Amino acid sequence: MPTPEIVVTGIGVISPIGRNVDQVLDALLHSRSGVHAFASDDLSRPFPIASVEGGFEQEFTRLELPFYDRTTRLALLAARQAAENAGIVNYSTFGERAGIFYGTVRGGGATEWEGLRHFYAGRKTAKPYVIMGCMANAAASFISIKHQILGVTACHTEACSSSGSAIADACRQIRTGELDIALAGGAEAPLAPQFLSAWDGLRALAEVDAVDASRSCKPFDLTRSGLVLGEGSVFFVLENAEHARARGATVYGTIEGWGVASDAHHIGAPHARGQISAMRAALRTAGVQPGQLDYVNAHATATRGGDPVEVDALRQVLGEAAEQVPVSGTKALHGHMLGAASAMELLVCLLAMRNDFVPPTAHLAELDPDCAGLQHVRELRRGQSVRRSLSLSAGFGGVNAALVVRAGDAPPAR
Repeated sequence: MPTPEIVVTGIGVISPIGRNVDQVLDALLHSRSGVHAFASDDLSRPFPIASVEGGFEQEFTRLELPFYDRTTRLALLAARQAAENAGIVNYSTFGERAGIFYGTVRGGGATEWEGLRHFYAGRKTAKPYVIMGCMANAAASFISIKHQILGVTACHTEACSSSGSAIADACRQIRTGELDIALAGGAEAPLAPQFLSAWDGLRALAEVDAVDASRSCKPFDLTRSGLVLGEGSVFFVLENAEHARARGATVYGTIEGWGVASDAHHIGAPHARGQISAMRAALRTAGVQPGQLDYVNAHATATRGGDPVEVDALRQVLGEAAEQVPVSGTKALHGHMLGAASAMELLVCLLAMRNDFVPPTAHLAELDPDCAGLQHVRELRRGQSVRRSLSLSAGFGGVNAALVVRAGDAPPAR
């Protein structure tokens, strides 16, 4: 029996560079950044962030809103987009053969902070929604309830690889025949001053660019000063290809390979071996060689310690193809969306393949010599065929996820 193919039949996105696929595509084609400066009396200095405007209160009922942390709202909206795009809003007819796979780092952080604030202000009993609003699996469970997904509900919290691990998990269960269809992705809303302060303690956050705040994230650049946190959510409908064909679904791409690996090195410092293992596993699962890749979307956090390690890993995996395969990091535009990062960057790969372009690493003016040895893309390449891409994500704790995706048969976005 042939190995089942896993195809993408629905896409949903709420991000700093667009609230739907067409808006994200337009931002990528024009290198339009969603990064801006943010100041608060609760913080020691201004920080560059990549935020999504609005609270989306109009999208939910008054009874729902208290239970829906900002992270959950973002997740519900992106999942709804993906489901509608796939033409399936209610999954109950699939019974236990439909699943939800979700990645997040923080979960309902805003709800938790609110509960703590009330506690220290003298309120000894929390409001009834606090526990259900702040638990890490809240968004996955609410998506399951909204869309009547009766099979597995899996929540992944593997740091910045969370949504990549969630997508890989969904693919494995579809390939083994346990599921026919799944909603898979991630969401994060980490821009509260308390969370920014915690990250500032790591000395990992970028300075606001003195000339243009939107250019504050500069992966691989000699002058980079750190990462820029972003928020948002991206979801995909993943499906057994035969199942998709039987219902006449549009196919946006095929997830050919996935790899998840740990480097077992340090809680906060990456090691190339875990990234190498994840990428090689993804290529092996896909049954392709490095030279068959047309594009790599790098994790590229713009940190001093992270970028050179990743470049070393990519050089080793790509081998002789290292200076032929285009590589870029798009966090320069949409920021680091933490648990949603893998899903966002898989979306970038899908858009590049559907619309024949390679996105650049924005703001890369002077390449750090420690990041040399790859074909870094500094300017948008229009009209370049991209049939197969790899996306890599690397997270704290040494957790890494890589995905290989092949172009589908959907018409280009407009």
